[in-house]
Amino acid sequence: MKWTDVQLIAETLCDNYGEIDPKKVNFVDLHNMVITLEDFHDDHSRGGEKVLEAIQQAWIDEAD
Repeated sequence: MKWTDVQLIAETLCDNYGEIDPKKVNFVDLHNMVITLEDFHDDHSRGGEKVLEAIQQAWIDEAD
């Protein structure tokens, strides 16, 4: 999984952290959640604000 796999990341976060409200996750915590996913293999420094926003929104959509 890479940063560009926004939807797959969101689905995985929903599966792994279903008890967490994605609207309440700050970007630092979200970044840490993503980079610690078992299948995530990308440069940790590439997870900037825009990609984190996209992941968070996809996670919100997935959780609803």
